[in-house]
Amino acid sequence: MAGTALLNLVPAPAATRVGTAAGQRFLVLDSWRGICALLVALFHFPTTSMISQSAFVGGSYLFVDFFFVLSGFVIASAYGSRLNEPDDLARFALVRFGRIYPLHVLMLAAFAGFETLRLILPALHGTGSAPFTAGFDLKSLIANLFLLQGMGVEDHLSWNASSWSISAEFFAYLLFAAVVFTAGQRALIWFVAAAVTAPLFLVAVSTRHMDVSFDFGFIRCLYGFSLGALLAWFQHDSIAEARQALSGGAGRIAWTIAEIVMIAGIALFVSVAGTNDIGIAAPVVFALALYLFAHEGGLVSAMLRSRPMLLLGSLSYSIYMVHIFVQARMINVGLVERKLGLGIVGDLMLRGEHATGFGAGSPLIGFAALIAMLIAVVVASWFTWRFVEMPALAWFRRLSKRI
Repeated sequence: MAGTALLNLVPAPAATRVGTAAGQRFLVLDSWRGICALLVALFHFPTTSMISQSAFVGGSYLFVDFFFVLSGFVIASAYGSRLNEPDDLARFALVRFGRIYPLHVLMLAAFAGFETLRLILPALHGTGSAPFTAGFDLKSLIANLFLLQGMGVEDHLSWNASSWSISAEFFAYLLFAAVVFTAGQRALIWFVAAAVTAPLFLVAVSTRHMDVSFDFGFIRCLYGFSLGALLAWFQHDSIAEARQALSGGAGRIAWTIAEIVMIAGIALFVSVAGTNDIGIAAPVVFALALYLFAHEGGLVSAMLRSRPMLLLGSLSYSIYMVHIFVQARMINVGLVERKLGLGIVGDLMLRGEHATGFGAGSPLIGFAALIAMLIAVVVASWFTWRFVEMPALAWFRRLSKRI
């Protein structure tokens, strides 16, 4: 994810490389990242509740594209004019690696540990595949260790399934750095080309277009990432100046109306586009939303700058990386309860597909399980953020300064 720390933005001189220098935080975008991470978690959690069954949640896999657009915007804003020497490239790659890999490898270890437990305790086999098979085979584990699971080398989702986007995004980081370092100002041409050709490629080769992951995940990432980088290039100082000029009154009301309309538009788009070809426009829609909310002009933005929402934004990468493990273990516990006939976990239809999930006997049970899942994911994410993400990133940053 898609889990990039939100960095800063100030105007770039007309003759600099792509992007801007660090200098301004976009707190509202950080909060949106946390919201989108929770929406992806909702998409992956099978229940009979109206929320899980809704078309909006069914299309919420598209919010991964918001992460890609935001990453391109943030990375180009923060590093576009700072990748001038080979040592700059090394520092950039090291910090980006330190941002995503420690938590990624921890979650791999957690999944591998559970597979080992299934191997030792046959009672945990259940009716599923044997331990270390299917999406948890050793070959796929190696691909995941090398962050290749989103680069087309696999033929299925594996291990921590959502981490395919982390794989794609890491290589997008490296490609960005290489293009900016070698092309300078002409890097803009490369990003335009990527933003145009990537969606055309997806339309041409995939019947699922934006619903791709292990196969064409990198192309999907490159599409959104390039749009975000272009937005960072073209906006120059317009956002910064507009934010300084914003002040109450009619201006605040106008921005609030625009924010509400944008949210309604995104909700409608995701609900409709999740199951058809319109989804190919998702990165464009999210780029427009990013540009609007970067101004932080309305009352919605004011609410998104509250401490709880900012904390949610800080936890976004952890939420994205831990939620599937937490959900899977909840289902494991529910299957044990199934023997008591409580109807907590069972076979159900999830948006037209067969699944095993919560609330087979009652949508209320499904709703309660959904709330419990969100709480469990946020709590687990706080621990991984506090004791894995932040210490690891600080260590890699210190290491980068020695280069």
